[in-house]
Amino acid sequence: MSGDLEPVGLNEPLAGGARWAAIVVFAVVTAAGAVRLNPTAAVAVAGAIVAVGAAIPLVLGWRPVLIYAAVATAGIAMLGHGMSSNLGWFGVCLLTCWCALAGHRREALAYWAGAMLLFAAEWLWVKPDPGWGAWLAGVTLATAFSLLIRHDRDLLRQLRQAQAGLAERARAQERNRIARELHDVIGHTLTVSLLHVQSARLAVEHDPADAAHALAEAERLGRECLAEVRTTVGMLREDDAADRTAPLPGAGGLPALVEQFRSAGADVTLTVEGDTAGLPATTGLAVYRIAQEALTNAAKHAPGAPTEVRLRVSPGEVTLTADSQAVPGKGTGLGVISMRERAESVGGSCEAGPGGRGWLVRATLPLTGMTS
Repeated sequence: MSGDLEPVGLNEPLAGGARWAAIVVFAVVTAAGAVRLNPTAAVAVAGAIVAVGAAIPLVLGWRPVLIYAAVATAGIAMLGHGMSSNLGWFGVCLLTCWCALAGHRREALAYWAGAMLLFAAEWLWVKPDPGWGAWLAGVTLATAFSLLIRHDRDLLRQLRQAQAGLAERARAQERNRIARELHDVIGHTLTVSLLHVQSARLAVEHDPADAAHALAEAERLGRECLAEVRTTVGMLREDDAADRTAPLPGAGGLPALVEQFRSAGADVTLTVEGDTAGLPATTGLAVYRIAQEALTNAAKHAPGAPTEVRLRVSPGEVTLTADSQAVPGKGTGLGVISMRERAESVGGSCEAGPGGRGWLVRATLPLTGMTS
């Protein structure tokens, strides 16, 4: 790793009562070192008080780590008084562990270097004794093991953060998918229903039967819209298996979709080349929704303009085009974005803009494992 994560202190590995247990352990080790009352009782007691007093905020995660660790070490050195056999030196091993866990790696290494210098000075100039070598090795091993523990803890934190990020992205993608479904279903139904209502309004005086038929068709579309909305919303409910397993439309529903627009007075033609029965369900749904959105936009922005829909299924890909004699617009609203996202969700692409006879929507979706 190139850098440290933000230190969280010992509150994470030593939560709640465990922190006070660690303080008690340190105090016991320090008291064991002070039992020998060396060089004097007053100095030993003072050293123990200084060591424990500085260790408490260190264990509680206070900063700066090195300052508290240095003060606690000075207290231990007071009661140790140049004797390598004093058990109080175990406190230095505990302090190096806490520095590695509570601070940055550089702080742990700085404390280790300081401890090395302390023991080397005790060995070379205070009291030559091979026992200091054991403390040099002990502090080094404690530092190494603590840094390994810290490394594993940091990796665990990174893993949890990555999992949380993946979960949030998955939730966002699911919300976007459901939003697209609702947008396409409601937008299509309202547009076609408005066409039927408009036809009924124009025919109510001259052809009441035709007006009644148009209103009945608008009512039927409204009921279908409610059913599809229930199906889409049911995807959010884990306890509603019936709604979740309800079939979604596919490429085979394009003739019925086109007929809905025709019955509302729209000039739409459909040409299908190839077999749509073998299309994967996700690809078929994307084809249906893109065609639905393209026809809805054509009926909404260019009412009365003829629109030609062509679906071509070939080995390796399926191509859908919707060519409308409409005046090219400048907007890129939710409909265009929705079509593009639907195509990209199955690994394809979708472009909508000026082209063809006026406004052209072209979607290309890949297919795998299909033959002609």
